[in-house]
Amino acid sequence: MAILMLILMNIAVMASIYLSLFLIELIFHVRIDPQSVTGLAIIAVIIGFSGSIISLLLSKWMAKTSMGVRVIKTPQNEAERWLIETVAKLSQKANIPMPEVGVFDGPPNAFATGPSKSNSLVAVSTTLFDMMDTKEIEGVLAHEINHIKNGDMITMTLVQGVLNSLVFFISRIIANIIAPKDEEGNPNPFAYMAISFALELVLSIFASMIAMAFSRWREYRADAGAVKIDGPEGIYYALAKLGQIPKEEVALPAEMKAFGIVGFISELFSSHPPIPKRLENIKKVARELGYNI
Repeated sequence: MAILMLILMNIAVMASIYLSLFLIELIFHVRIDPQSVTGLAIIAVIIGFSGSIISLLLSKWMAKTSMGVRVIKTPQNEAERWLIETVAKLSQKANIPMPEVGVFDGPPNAFATGPSKSNSLVAVSTTLFDMMDTKEIEGVLAHEINHIKNGDMITMTLVQGVLNSLVFFISRIIANIIAPKDEEGNPNPFAYMAISFALELVLSIFASMIAMAFSRWREYRADAGAVKIDGPEGIYYALAKLGQIPKEEVALPAEMKAFGIVGFISELFSSHPPIPKRLENIKKVARELGYNI
């Protein structure tokens, strides 16, 4: 299933690129010359944003498919009824439309996803109910609701699109400068592509660092938002409890980890700040709001 999704994603990206170039030519009567700076910039933007936007539009479907999320339409037990009612209450406090609510089998974690505030999903793992009390789970849900309120899925798409575009554009501009030229001043095509790909790999590392730094900032903001709509105790003690679990036991798939409650990897390339820093941030926000924790 994961391989099929990847193939479909690549087909969709390539189709969107060719369709975009065709529409630009058809509507504006402009033929894009990839050898010019302007043409290269246009192609870079199309390529840079295509994958990000398609991923955003398909995010709910991908989450349900890859994580096996079961959307709760009619609660089947008291826990699911409480989950629906709690998400509804927090959504009202955050002043956003009620998202879809789902559960999935897996390690203790939760995530939010969706292309917009009015078309979103909050999902929690069944094991979260086994290890946390209702106040702690409510704090986790408040954190995820704030991801939706802040439009984090959209802003991450924009940031990733800009970074992708810059990586593509800069790598080819530099390759054009340093690649060997023929007598007419045209770069050797094989050297040009080899240098472009090598530069893309290097620049992608720096782009990932920037994207993950932005992701960590969003986590601090979502934690602060959880304190504002639900108080500090729930999110604070939920994170403290999750911090005691080995990292491999709370891991989400790569495509979902940016919007989960817990992240991992080394700090520089991690989508989430270390839990001790998040706990300190929650304490700081709580004090500012007059809470004692």
